[in-house]
Amino acid sequence: MSDVPVLRELAVRELQVRSFRNIARADLVFGERFNVLSGDNGQGKTNLLEALYTVATSRSFRATRPGELVQHDGEVASVRASVEESGDLREQQVGLRAGARQVKIDGKRPSTLADYAVRTPAVIFHPGEVSLSMGAGSERRRLLDRLSLYLDPSSMAELESYGRALRSRQKTLETRGTSAPELGEWEALAVRHGLAVMRARARAAEPLGRMATLAFARIGAPDLTLDIRYAPGAPVDEDTYLAALAARRESDRHRGSAHVGPHRDDLSLLLDGRPVRGVASQGQHRAIVLSLKSAEVQVVGESRGVHPLLLLDDVSSELDPARTEALFSFLRDQAGQIFLTTTRKELIATGSTASRVDFRVQNGTLERTS
Repeated sequence: MSDVPVLRELAVRELQVRSFRNIARADLVFGERFNVLSGDNGQGKTNLLEALYTVATSRSFRATRPGELVQHDGEVASVRASVEESGDLREQQVGLRAGARQVKIDGKRPSTLADYAVRTPAVIFHPGEVSLSMGAGSERRRLLDRLSLYLDPSSMAELESYGRALRSRQKTLETRGTSAPELGEWEALAVRHGLAVMRARARAAEPLGRMATLAFARIGAPDLTLDIRYAPGAPVDEDTYLAALAARRESDRHRGSAHVGPHRDDLSLLLDGRPVRGVASQGQHRAIVLSLKSAEVQVVGESRGVHPLLLLDDVSSELDPARTEALFSFLRDQAGQIFLTTTRKELIATGSTASRVDFRVQNGTLERTS
């Protein structure tokens, strides 16, 4: 018997967008495999992907505040999707306004945002994610947190609690000094929630690294080995972590942030045992990114038991011909629904035209062309 898990089908059948970015109104019916959104730059292709990602997960992949998603001079935006999972239909809706968002599934509010966020898994691949390999650790931390959410939805609350405790500690340091009695309480909370975040990220890093290593063997050079390991930003022992925070109070007060903690976590990326930032070529960096995204798709899909939606924002423009072919070979092997944006639709090698639907995007309006 095969050890490969059998995943359920998942697809967005219909989408209604209102006052989202530059999209005043869109009512769309999608195909079950490849959906190609083409048009010139600045017309709204990425905005449509962002609307899809938002209705699937409740969050944008590029904005931090709900109000940023509302059309200019507008007050409210909404995205509504009809989602089919293994033959069952449900309606998901996200309402957005300055400082607030409201999510519903079949007209009812979920118990938590985390419950909503994992209901319809979506994996986004955009040009900025080239920094996964060569950039700062923040993008890799976000990757770990996305995976942690699917493996353990409580990790979102732990991350938020950690952030609140750390901000309170820093405010106390700056307003009341390093001897303020409440510092011990804030540091204890930061350590408690920080350790939970680190445990969740370590759990996520294990399958991510294993699957990315296998993917790199297919996408990258076969004679090179990619090794990925979780690099915690704080001691994993509670007492040692607490002592490190206490010892750094004065320097943290001047620095404006804590020297230790999961906000400094990272993934160690090694190519044949050496840090990739020092030895990898541009093509190898891109192969590493493709490998990480391939692994993300696998981890999310297996944790949720469905084929996640794949959203790709003009990523072929960032890849050389060999990596582009590797990307489309990977996409053709996927069983789920895929959305791609491009300025040149003829370059999107999806294979059979029967499995492809094309849309033209211009000035925030979308028209199906095939």
